Amino acid sequence: MKESKNNKNYECCQGQCCDCNRNYARGGDAVYGLGIIGAAIFFIGKATTFWAGVIGFLKAIIWPVYFIYEALNFLIK
Repeated sequence: MKESKNNKNYECCQGQCCDCNRNYARGGDAVYGLGIIGAAIFFIGKATTFWAGVIGFLKAIIWPVYFIYEALNFLIK
Protein backbone atom coordinates (compact mmCIF):
# COMPACT_ATOMS: atom_id res chain seq x y z
CA MET A 1 0.00 0.00 0.00
CA LYS A 2 1.74 3.16 -1.18
CA GLU A 3 0.38 6.49 -0.06
CA SER A 4 1.83 9.92 0.58
CA LYS A 5 4.75 10.14 3.00
CA ASN A 6 2.68 12.39 5.28
CA ASN A 7 0.44 9.43 6.05
CA LYS A 8 1.76 7.06 8.76
CA ASN A 9 0.89 3.95 6.76
CA TYR A 10 2.92 4.61 3.61
CA GLU A 11 4.77 1.60 2.26
CA CYS A 12 3.64 -0.71 5.04
CA CYS A 13 6.14 -3.45 4.13
CA GLN A 14 3.43 -6.13 4.31
CA GLY A 15 2.88 -5.66 8.05
CA GLN A 16 6.57 -5.52 8.99
CA CYS A 17 7.13 -1.82 9.59
CA CYS A 18 6.82 -0.23 13.01
CA ASP A 19 3.92 2.09 12.14
CA CYS A 20 1.71 -0.86 11.17
CA ASN A 21 2.29 -2.98 14.29
CA ARG A 22 1.90 -0.46 17.11
CA ASN A 23 -1.43 -1.78 18.43
CA TYR A 24 -0.54 -5.42 19.05
CA ALA A 25 -0.12 -5.19 22.86
CA ARG A 26 -2.66 -2.69 24.15
CA GLY A 27 -4.16 -4.93 26.86
CA GLY A 28 -1.78 -3.59 29.48
CA ASP A 29 -3.17 -0.11 28.99
CA ALA A 30 -6.65 -1.34 29.93
CA VAL A 31 -5.34 -3.06 33.06
CA TYR A 32 -3.42 0.07 34.06
CA GLY A 33 -6.52 2.21 33.44
CA LEU A 34 -8.68 -0.04 35.60
CA GLY A 35 -5.97 0.05 38.26
CA ILE A 36 -6.04 3.85 38.27
CA ILE A 37 -9.83 3.85 38.66
CA GLY A 38 -9.69 1.31 41.48
CA ALA A 39 -6.88 3.13 43.25
CA ALA A 40 -8.73 6.45 42.91
CA ILE A 41 -11.84 4.93 44.49
CA PHE A 42 -9.73 3.46 47.30
CA PHE A 43 -7.64 6.57 48.07
CA ILE A 44 -10.44 9.11 47.64
CA GLY A 45 -12.77 6.93 49.72
CA LYS A 46 -10.31 7.13 52.60
CA ALA A 47 -9.95 10.92 52.30
CA THR A 48 -11.46 13.07 55.05
CA THR A 49 -10.90 16.49 53.44
CA PHE A 50 -10.91 17.91 49.93
CA TRP A 51 -7.11 18.19 49.79
CA ALA A 52 -6.71 14.66 51.05
CA GLY A 53 -8.92 13.64 48.11
CA VAL A 54 -6.67 15.55 45.71
CA ILE A 55 -3.61 13.82 47.17
CA GLY A 56 -5.51 10.52 46.90
CA PHE A 57 -6.12 11.14 43.20
CA LEU A 58 -2.44 11.90 42.65
CA LYS A 59 -1.55 8.69 44.51
CA ALA A 60 -3.97 6.82 42.25
CA ILE A 61 -2.05 7.97 39.19
CA ILE A 62 1.23 6.57 40.52
CA TRP A 63 -0.17 3.45 42.24
CA PRO A 64 2.37 1.10 40.56
CA VAL A 65 5.12 2.87 42.50
CA TYR A 66 3.43 1.96 45.79
CA PHE A 67 2.78 -1.58 44.59
CA ILE A 68 6.38 -2.26 43.56
CA TYR A 69 7.75 -0.62 46.71
CA GLU A 70 5.59 -2.73 49.01
CA ALA A 71 6.25 -5.91 47.00
CA LEU A 72 10.01 -5.44 47.16
CA ASN A 73 9.81 -4.47 50.82
CA PHE A 74 7.91 -7.72 51.52
CA LEU A 75 10.28 -9.89 49.46
CA ILE A 76 13.50 -8.49 50.87
CA LYS A 77 12.56 -8.72 54.57
